[in-house]
Amino acid sequence: MSKVLRAATLLSALLFASSASADCECGYTVNGTLYTDLSESDFLHMKNVNQSGWLPQKYQTSPEVARGPFGKDASPQQVIFNPLKSRYDWAGEGIHGGDAGVQIIVRAGDPGEGGLIPIGEMATNRTDMLFGSFRAGLKLTGQPGTCGAFFWYLDDTQEIDMEFLSSQFNETSHPVNLVLQSQASLAAGFNAADTDAFQLHQLPFDPSGGFHEYRFDWFKDHIDFYADGVLLRTMSGDGVPSKPGHLMLSQWSNGDPKWSGGPPEQDAIMTVNYVKAYFNSSDTKRQDDWSNRCTNINAPKATCEVPEITAPPQGNVSAKTFFFSQQQNMTVNQTIQGDNPNTETSGAWSTRSSIQAFSTPIVLFSFVLFMEWWS
Repeated sequence: MSKVLRAATLLSALLFASSASADCECGYTVNGTLYTDLSESDFLHMKNVNQSGWLPQKYQTSPEVARGPFGKDASPQQVIFNPLKSRYDWAGEGIHGGDAGVQIIVRAGDPGEGGLIPIGEMATNRTDMLFGSFRAGLKLTGQPGTCGAFFWYLDDTQEIDMEFLSSQFNETSHPVNLVLQSQASLAAGFNAADTDAFQLHQLPFDPSGGFHEYRFDWFKDHIDFYADGVLLRTMSGDGVPSKPGHLMLSQWSNGDPKWSGGPPEQDAIMTVNYVKAYFNSSDTKRQDDWSNRCTNINAPKATCEVPEITAPPQGNVSAKTFFFSQQQNMTVNQTIQGDNPNTETSGAWSTRSSIQAFSTPIVLFSFVLFMEWWS
């Protein structure tokens, strides 16, 4: 074989090695179920909404539409990004004081007869989430008179809710309301409590006393609800959604004495330190992207298991939960939030395909050195 042919063969081999598959290219697994996409939001280190992939909601609803004595006035002013003072920490006070994370607020005060209560709400930009595992680190308010919620939403008949009514919290009661809004709840006047897709589940901790992880895993035929990694309830039946939608975080009040109560006597703050979503996308472009990057699903490290939490996410040890988006080589060609929080660019959204861009120049440089030596 001539020197030129041998050199060409060597260069081809080096370039092939430089484009080797990245970790997790075929997706992320939860209890053996594979999901192709992820969306991770580290609110402990996020400076503003422009970095987040979330959109604070702005709307007003009348008391009639809100189905209570008062209406709602949702605005971005009630969604405050309050990151930690140091990007090296994982717990502590935020730059604006109080718990670090994104603060979702219901304002105190009597809005007057038929008035509007200022509330906070935000939704993901992505609306292509179809089945998956969704989890959030939350600290609820202890101020009576609000409903705090982490939920997936398409419309009022396809909705998966974990809702917390602060008026239900006391020394002996700390429940979460597990709800599937469906055609049955619509027929019951939007009262899911009169359907099979509702449960008031008592928690072994105070949701307003610290951060805990709340999670739901959505399958085609059932939904599993968790708190701090412990299974609370499985729901199935016609209430299980079947179409894609998006995630939402909300805290609101409409004065309804049978649900949210309120308005609160003091400003009520729900704080979120992270949201993580591992899911399948309904977007055909995202599906094609997955097919192109996942060339061998059985290859080593082609799929990555999502770590489960073993303790409530609070304090510098347990609050440092795992983010694929903060690791090297685990989110190639994924649209994600953030680079490593220990960099100045933390929080920017990007589509990662950096492994080839980084490795190819190194390979070419190595080849040039080899040719110089060989000649």
